[in-house]
Amino acid sequence: MANNATTPLDPNVQGSHDVTVFETETIASRIGWTIGRNKLLFGGLFLILFIVLFAVLGSIFIDEERTEVGYAMAPQQTADGSIKETVAPRLRPSREFWFGSDQFAVDIFAYVAYGTMGTLWMGFIAGSIGIGIGTLLGFVAGYFGGKIDAVVVILSDALITIPGLILLITVSAYLDQLSVEQLGILIGVISWMGTARVVRAQVLTLKSRAYVEVSKFNGQSDIEIVVAELIPNLAPFIAAAFVGAVAGAILLSIGLSALGLGPQNEPNLGLMAFWFIRFGAVPQGLWWWFGPPIVVIAIFVVGLFMVTAGLDQIANPRLRTSV
Repeated sequence: MANNATTPLDPNVQGSHDVTVFETETIASRIGWTIGRNKLLFGGLFLILFIVLFAVLGSIFIDEERTEVGYAMAPQQTADGSIKETVAPRLRPSREFWFGSDQFAVDIFAYVAYGTMGTLWMGFIAGSIGIGIGTLLGFVAGYFGGKIDAVVVILSDALITIPGLILLITVSAYLDQLSVEQLGILIGVISWMGTARVVRAQVLTLKSRAYVEVSKFNGQSDIEIVVAELIPNLAPFIAAAFVGAVAGAILLSIGLSALGLGPQNEPNLGLMAFWFIRFGAVPQGLWWWFGPPIVVIAIFVVGLFMVTAGLDQIANPRLRTSV
């Protein structure tokens, strides 16, 4: 007689897998639902994604040689009446050069694509370093207190009074050439103070909550409490602070580069601003030169601030409407 009984699976293994899948799907669905319901967050992410795709795809499919001086060529009539290809500065937009060329016969469309990539990379480095340092010091000072807290408070209060642009100008004056990465590191190192102060204040409030005391009573270590209890509660704020730090770093780098103190040998939007200001592109009406970088910067910064506002609505119950 055939044995029709089936061998039961290990309920622990199957249950664990089902719970993991369910939790993953639940988290993903909640994130998607939150983004879809929050118009500011959704709109900001759309604008940021648009600029990021433009930079990434542009740097992949556009030949980097088009960003070099003298690349733009156009047929010109010589003195003897013959036609030959010559360097064409300030070329108006055409089918071959979508955004025209600048004073140095550089393809503006290609330079904007590569320059956007360089600027975004610099902003990401600066934001990561600034938020990383600020979050770490804020957690340590707020949770452990004592002399560490006093040192962090004194240091942040002293440095936050010094304008970041002044510090960057001073450091840049002593360096021959700054790379995009070096500029990102410099901006990150001088922009942690605000994050540290706010994170410290939040940690001071959260560590006195009942669930933290219960975790201590259950034998959890300080690191476990910070990772499992405090960081999840501060995650929306940290994300919003990171987005704001990236926006601030980009604007600060453009201001520094517009003064001629930023990276000179790598495409970036700040250097482009320096050159179109120096050669008077605005008063001469060379809109295809100064227009594209301004539009890209404006779209990206607006997107960043929309995301910051959307995350603030999620983190702050007073700003929360239907999210």
